[in-house]
Amino acid sequence: MSPVTLLPFIVLIGAMFLMTRSAKKKQKQAADMRNEMQPGSGVRTIGGMYATVKEVHDDAVLLDAGPGVHLMFAKNAIGAVLTDDEYNRIVHGEEVVGDDELTNDAVVPDDASSLTETDETAAADDSRIDLGKKDEPAEAAEAEKAEPAEKADDVEVKKTDGESDAK
Repeated sequence: MSPVTLLPFIVLIGAMFLMTRSAKKKQKQAADMRNEMQPGSGVRTIGGMYATVKEVHDDAVLLDAGPGVHLMFAKNAIGAVLTDDEYNRIVHGEEVVGDDELTNDAVVPDDASSLTETDETAAADDSRIDLGKKDEPAEAAEAEKAEPAEKADDVEVKKTDGESDAK
């Protein structure tokens, strides 16, 4: 066989080797991360639950999910070990403000009451807003009331589902 016919097989074997090598590398990193867990560190399970590690065993981890709630998980079920800052930000909603971030002393209201009119400004402005509708003469209004009654005789009765004209 010539080397040209063997080239596709060599390329295919090389690609498979590189793919398995990267997968093994990722598995090793995940195993190292799980082995570095210590009691007190925050974790996220593969199901998305955030908890604190209470005890670490060979193949299992005891997690503290809340006051009086202790759960036993397999080590493989731990998706990520979080830093203390990240865990506190996600679970407790605490924002970590660094020295390099600028803090603004502006007061942000909790509701939109400051965006709406107060009673004082509403009382001062009694003018009506023109929405484009003009007052109609009384005769035109009476004519419109009479027209629907005349049109009711001309209206064809609508058929509902299942009714037909066939007899």
